Amino acid sequence: MAQASKGELNFRCPSCFMRDIDIDMFFDKENKEYYCLRCGFTGTQEDVLRLNEMARFRYRAMKKRVVDFGEDNEPVRFEEYNGGM
Repeated sequence: MAQASKGELNFRCPSCFMRDIDIDMFFDKENKEYYCLRCGFTGTQEDVLRLNEMARFRYRAMKKRVVDFGEDNEPVRFEEYNGGM
């Protein structure tokens, strides 16, 4: 494997990020893929972007407050949370 270097853009490792660990990935110019030194994840830029989008799904309602869970087969209602102000 070539010398570890940062890529053109800094990407978080999707595997580590799913476990709430914030690790930057390195880029291997020979294989044209990103890899994580901590967990061993490797993937192309498209793989990393796709999996990081899935991680963003986890935090989609972070700044919202659940108002009503609803009955069966009804969606959960959210309101914007202003931090108690």
